Amino acid sequence: MSNIRFAKLVIFVNAFVPLVLLLWDVYHHNVGANPQEFAIRTTGMLTLIFLTLTVAITPLRKTFGANSLVKLRRMVGLFAFFYGFLHLTTYIWLDRLFNFASVVQDVARRPFILVGMTAFLLMVPLAITSTNKMVKRLGGKRWALLHRLVYASAIGGVIHFWMLVKSDTRIPLTFAFIVGLLLAHRVFVKYAPTMPAQTNSGLFPKD
Repeated sequence: MSNIRFAKLVIFVNAFVPLVLLLWDVYHHNVGANPQEFAIRTTGMLTLIFLTLTVAITPLRKTFGANSLVKLRRMVGLFAFFYGFLHLTTYIWLDRLFNFASVVQDVARRPFILVGMTAFLLMVPLAITSTNKMVKRLGGKRWALLHRLVYASAIGGVIHFWMLVKSDTRIPLTFAFIVGLLLAHRVFVKYAPTMPAQTNSGLFPKD
């Protein structure tokens, strides 16, 4: 138990480090000629990183037999939602100046924003149902089924990133490869006769 608490503390502290560095760079004007775009893209990248880490926990747990990793998935998933919320907020604030009519028009006009918005909205019910009380209220099976939305959110995040990048697509394609590999592992574990799938595979599991 003490090891899990220490691991959670390490994740908690390190998950805020990129945000602190971003604020530091913004304060000292070290964000290039377009600080708005830098902030929006940085928070978006952090969202995708934490989404990918969330999807990676189950394959790592099953591959290495590290069952204690399941106790970290909720925190990692919540940080994915946290940075996704910051990503959306910085876009609405810095790019659209809280003009929500403009946001709606932008979503309708630019498909990559629609994809990104959808990916974020898929995380909302996962964050809302991340507590132990919600697990009991929904029931284990329905809760686990709902939390499979994390895979759709991760795929949407990758597509959003790929559609955003106009020239150098190496980074979004790297994310696509990693997420695809993690999803392929899940399919293999589920359908391989010698590796039966386990039922509890939600985004924010009960500790």
